[in-house]
Amino acid sequence: MLAGIAIAAAALLAGVAASGVRLVYFFQPTGALVVAGGTLGAIFVTTPRAALIQAFRRARELFVAAEFDRAELIDEIMTFVKYARGSGLPAIEPMLESARHCFLKESLVLAMDVAQRADLEDALLSRVRLRERQGESDARPFEVAGGFAPTLGVLGTVVGLIEVLRQFTVLAFVAAGIGAAFVSTIYGLALANLVLLPLAYRIRARAAEAVEQYELIMEGVLCLYDRVHPSLVRERLDAYRARD
Repeated sequence: MLAGIAIAAAALLAGVAASGVRLVYFFQPTGALVVAGGTLGAIFVTTPRAALIQAFRRARELFVAAEFDRAELIDEIMTFVKYARGSGLPAIEPMLESARHCFLKESLVLAMDVAQRADLEDALLSRVRLRERQGESDARPFEVAGGFAPTLGVLGTVVGLIEVLRQFTVLAFVAAGIGAAFVSTIYGLALANLVLLPLAYRIRARAAEAVEQYELIMEGVLCLYDRVHPSLVRERLDAYRARD
């Protein structure tokens, strides 16, 4: 992710340098205020406070590497599967505290508490779908903001053009003012396409990875509940490693 941001910023700066225009020319406080302030205000208007806080928290987590490796997670699940098959499902209770993935621990507790497999599957599936919807909710504020930013950039351009028209008789000011006015459009497009929309897509991708981990755990716990032979369980779970 950091490499992508660096590449995008370097490409943008290189394009500006290649145009022959001084970089300082693109620092226009009026356009920056209109685009940044307007986009932030649009996020506040369209997103409830709790959802907004969660979205920013999720965006911050993107700079932290994922904690769980699928191969290690599969090995941990197989430890519970083998022990439960040999000693029975209640025998894994003392091992629950050693579970590193919270969803794995919760799922195993449910497996020991419920009497019907269908009830266990419904409960686990509900949690997986909830995690999936949460990822979509966390990405939506940035996607919405990415839709507003270019429009606000155009608004900043219009404000700049109004100022140009106020002094239309001064040709030197008109030439410089028109160029400065369109910097707002650049701000809006850059903010949307280099920051906000990529953040939304990245949050969805991270959420999809988490959902796949949840599905892997759900598959393993259901196999444990059904007392499926460990070799068959390993084969089912290894199918999720092909996505790494």
